[in-house]
Amino acid sequence: MTKNINPWNYKPWWCQPWSIMLTGVTLIFGSWLIFNFFKISWLTIIVAIPVLTWMGFFLLIWPKLMIESGILDQKSNE
Repeated sequence: MTKNINPWNYKPWWCQPWSIMLTGVTLIFGSWLIFNFFKISWLTIIVAIPVLTWMGFFLLIWPKLMIESGILDQKSNE
């Protein structure tokens, strides 16, 4: 019998997919609002690149790595 292991069950509320998405979108949109006011909205790209990298890692890569590592199998057996 295979269990459906969800790596998000082991993370606190502030590190869930919805909070990562909300934080990233807020940072990018907020930088656009601020920089657009000063007519330097191109700086939003400089903010967006690391934020999107961070979001991509924690939403796409990290869960896959956790499942493949097998560490969640060990935790679910404890």
